[in-house]
Amino acid sequence: MTKGDFIDFKIRTIELDGKRIKLQIWDTAGQERFRTITTAYYRGAMGILLVYDVTDESSFNNIRNWIRNIEQHASDNVNKILVGNKADMDESKRAVPTAKGQALADEYGIKFFETDKTIKINKPDQATAEGTAAPRSACCGS
Repeated sequence: MTKGDFIDFKIRTIELDGKRIKLQIWDTAGQERFRTITTAYYRGAMGILLVYDVTDESSFNNIRNWIRNIEQHASDNVNKILVGNKADMDESKRAVPTAKGQALADEYGIKFFETDKTIKINKPDQATAEGTAAPRSACCGS
C-alpha cells in the first residue's frame, strides 16, 4: 500500500466558549476515490476545511471541484474555510500566490488562511477509526 491508500481520521473533543465540541477530521488528501465516502459526512458537517498545498497548483485547482461537491451534499449554512498549506516552504517552491488563494475565497464568500507551521490536533495514544483510516503522514500529529 502507498501513502495515498489511507484516509487520515482524527476525533477530538474540545471546549470552546463553554461548549463541548466534537471534531471529526477526515483527510482524504483530495483523492477522487474518497469522494463517495466523504459525501455521506457532508450532511452532518457544521464546518469544512478546504486545504490545498501552496507548492502544488493542481491541489489548488481541485478546490473548485470540492466546493461543487459540498454545495451538492452539505447543508446550505455549512461554514467553509479555505486553507493554503505549506506557506512556510521556500518561496521559490510556491506555485499558488497568497493573492490567488484570497481571490478564490472572496469569490465563494469564505474565510482564507495560510499556514506557516504544523498544528497538532490529536492527543497521545488516540486511535484512528479501525478499518477506515490509518496514519499516512506526519501531518496533524500522526
